Amino acid sequence: MNRRKFLKGSSVLAGLFTLSPSVILSNDLGAINKKGKKAKNIIFLISDGMSTGTLQMANLYSQNILGKNGNWMNLYKENKVSRALMDTASASSAVTDSAAASSSFGGGHRVKNGVLNIGPNGEKYLPIWQKFKNAGKKAGCVTTVTITHATPAGFCVNSDSRNAENEIAEMYANLGLDVMMGGGDEFFNPSKRADKKDVYKIYEQKGYQVLKQKSDLENIKKGEKTLGVFNSGALPYTIDRNNIEALQQTPTLAEMSAAAIDQMKDHKNGFVLMIEGGKVDWAAHANDIAALIHDQLAFDEAVKTAIDFAEKDKETLVIITTDHGNANPGLIYGADATKNFNSIADYKYTNEYILNAIHADFNLQQVKDWIKETNKISLTDDEAKHLLNFYSGLEKQEDGLYNYKKLPFKAYSEIQKKHNNVGWISMDHSGDYVELAMFGPGSELLKPFVQNIDLHYLMLQASIEKED
Repeated sequence: MNRRKFLKGSSVLAGLFTLSPSVILSNDLGAINKKGKKAKNIIFLISDGMSTGTLQMANLYSQNILGKNGNWMNLYKENKVSRALMDTASASSAVTDSAAASSSFGGGHRVKNGVLNIGPNGEKYLPIWQKFKNAGKKAGCVTTVTITHATPAGFCVNSDSRNAENEIAEMYANLGLDVMMGGGDEFFNPSKRADKKDVYKIYEQKGYQVLKQKSDLENIKKGEKTLGVFNSGALPYTIDRNNIEALQQTPTLAEMSAAAIDQMKDHKNGFVLMIEGGKVDWAAHANDIAALIHDQLAFDEAVKTAIDFAEKDKETLVIITTDHGNANPGLIYGADATKNFNSIADYKYTNEYILNAIHADFNLQQVKDWIKETNKISLTDDEAKHLLNFYSGLEKQEDGLYNYKKLPFKAYSEIQKKHNNVGWISMDHSGDYVELAMFGPGSELLKPFVQNIDLHYLMLQASIEKED
């Protein structure tokens, strides 16, 4: 190593760390007036609700079934990234929800579960995408859930409730965010809103192009502000989208990510973009291994999209992580563990799709035939009867987040476990330390162990102009 260059670089870093808190925490990045930006752009990727077992099993599936290592794991294998563990707690609990977790990244303060960048006494912490907008950068978010959901909202707005999605849809327009893509038609469409307000029209009056299906991405007007709402509710799970023709008009996370980068990459002051694999979390809540693996793999393709751009651009910091664990799934020891795990390749659809197709008037053979067709699992009569009892009212209906139709997710995952060796500790968030990786300028600032709030200040620090 060139000793002179090393010492020069060390002095630069030392200078950064001596900046006063008032400068680091400034809402106006222009107040830090030095030369030579470390990172012109930032791409922040979040696989929502990704426990370590999710990452491991998706990579194992990729190796065993697809014949290749995952993109995230290749970054580790090729030693291309800085890597850390991250503590994900909120202000109110060791186990965070997505609103508080995203607020830690967005506002730089731990807040109570359920709120977005609002402190205990009503303090409003300016979200980081607003800080970067104030500094002249373009800003955007893409997600596989509603664009107004907790994770994208935590980077952008202040709200007393993560559930205020009608209001959040309007807030984005008022902030002038440059690219917002995901689901959530019900929060923009006047025919679906209780107040009948046409929020799409608000965006159009502010100069936004509105995209509503995958084909619209092919005709996107370069450089214009863009709102893409591709579904009512969240976007479909990846495995269902891949196998059900009617769902294929919705774009993938990687396709939305590529379009968002292309829309903002030529801006002279750079851009910031949050990319969320939101349905990974929903799959974990449902203990649905096929949904989980395929949405994690879809997220991994978005990782490749970001890294490919950053490797060419050389001015982009890429952050890859999750906001919290969920359900701690894992492959369980057994003589046939690998063979059983590989049988997941036979699963055609999500458990949501499979279980939603069963009705109380099914007989045992119909249940057995349907499970055989969709999962290649041969149920016993007792297992088929156990499932059918949830539909006839003989078993208590399951609750659970995002289980709107009270489907027997837990009961079915226990049946699947006998065949695929995948177990789950719960159907809810967990307090894991989680994986965190960074690539590009500013990644050298990452310490081996951080709190979620540290990423807020690292992003600011990575983009600070500094003297050579």
